[in-house]
Amino acid sequence: MKHATLAFIGGGNMARSLIGGLLNNSYDGKAIHVADPSTETLQSLSAHYPVQTFTDNTAAIADADVVILAVKPQQLQQVCRELAQHWQQDKLLISIAAGIRLKDIGRWLGNENAAIVRAMPNTPSLVQAGATALCANPHVKEQQHELAESILRAVGLALWVKDEAQMDAVTALSGSGPAYFFLVIEAMQSAGIQLGLPENTAKLLALETAFGAAKMALESDESACVLRQRVTSPGGTTERALQEFENGDLRGLFAKALGAAARRADELAEQLGQDHA
Repeated sequence: MKHATLAFIGGGNMARSLIGGLLNNSYDGKAIHVADPSTETLQSLSAHYPVQTFTDNTAAIADADVVILAVKPQQLQQVCRELAQHWQQDKLLISIAAGIRLKDIGRWLGNENAAIVRAMPNTPSLVQAGATALCANPHVKEQQHELAESILRAVGLALWVKDEAQMDAVTALSGSGPAYFFLVIEAMQSAGIQLGLPENTAKLLALETAFGAAKMALESDESACVLRQRVTSPGGTTERALQEFENGDLRGLFAKALGAAARRADELAEQLGQDHA
């Protein structure tokens, strides 16, 4: 089947990640357009990927079936307004700019009936291990749903949420989530050093333990709770450590932290959604 023509507006890290994932899945590079104002960025993309490059956004989207906005949130309004007069009703727009709501994108595009998908990929997408939540406005057709999901699946897990209000929770959980795990790895490494381990040994043990635990959880049909219980022998070392975490209200801290992140996501969406000249 002929691949849909994709136009990326912005050729930064996330766009490169998606392009690399698509090409690894045998997507036709000739069907991928990339627009970016930086000729250096475009030259780098051309050197690594068999894609078509443009400095003009409107030229890049001219015959595209899907337009993927991979620009900074602060740039999104300007880009949408630029594309508005050239927008065709049969196109699908996918925004991976964090925090920008569907209604604001549609308003800036000057088309209330435009088919728009909002996606929230996280940074592990850069190594093809991302977790992405998507939500769509009512104008996205079934085939476009499938197409959007297949594009984001190129860099990892992709799943849908029906209510856009849940995207703030997604941002708090998976969008910001990698930083939480980096903090845990950092803390475990530091504790290992305090207990007498060489720095590199503590680092490697912490990293491989995090990777192994995630791999076990992904590949098991059991819940994280059951897996935790299985490695916690009564009266043993793991139980003693877990008691310290519970005494320190680790669960409550995570609830407070994710709640704060979700509230900040809502605040940023309000700020970024304001019209400017």
